[in-house]
Amino acid sequence: MGLWNFVKNAGKSLVGSAEAAPAPADLTKEIEALGLDATGMDITVDGDTVKVTGDAVSQEMKEKIILAVGNVEGVAAVDDEVANTGADPLFHTVERGDTLSAIAKATLGSANKYHAIFEANKPMLSHPDKIYPGQVLRIPQDA
Repeated sequence: MGLWNFVKNAGKSLVGSAEAAPAPADLTKEIEALGLDATGMDITVDGDTVKVTGDAVSQEMKEKIILAVGNVEGVAAVDDEVANTGADPLFHTVERGDTLSAIAKATLGSANKYHAIFEANKPMLSHPDKIYPGQVLRIPQDA
């Protein structure tokens, strides 16, 4: 549980402007489009903060849903109030020049573990080279 910060003007555009936060229905459609299971979870929006509550199917699903709604243009933070299903997530905000290999070396100790980060962020990532500054990635803690 916690408040996770995101880059408000980075991410997928659902409403056409970083100044306007997406509606809960838009975020729910995005979650469904990604094939994530939000069963038992509720999404609300207060200004540029998305609040996620309820019970997650799993810790992995909880983390992916936080990223799916947080990496949307117009969202500055995600307030995670989902029942704790495990350890606090480990996230990394992509900076200009970052690669998954560099992130893996810095967070997991080996550049060769980039594939673990890629797998941990599917379906939000479609290719290891398609990351962008401001994007927040899930770092697997069991890699």
